[in-house]
Amino acid sequence: MKLKPLADNVVLKQVAAEEKTSGGIFLTSAAQEKPEIYEIIVVGPGGVVDGKEVKMELTAGQKVLMGKYNGTKVKLDGVEYVIVRQDEILAVVED
Repeated sequence: MKLKPLADNVVLKQVAAEEKTSGGIFLTSAAQEKPEIYEIIVVGPGGVVDGKEVKMELTAGQKVLMGKYNGTKVKLDGVEYVIVRQDEILAVVED
């Protein structure tokens, strides 16, 4: 199965938590803090949303920062995704 977002929705997958600290200490899964950084899996087409033209500025593969409680969580084929509107994404993370 595949997810195909409509309008200005974006499908995200959370980036894995760090298993080791910068000092080289390995963390147990209970001690690992999940980052609020997500990878964009697929982006909707945009279009007219609530009477306004919405241009999609994001692309698949980008890493983004999102608020902790935003979006709708969906589990598909054992993988957890989050679906949000483009305007709920706070920033693009650049390397």
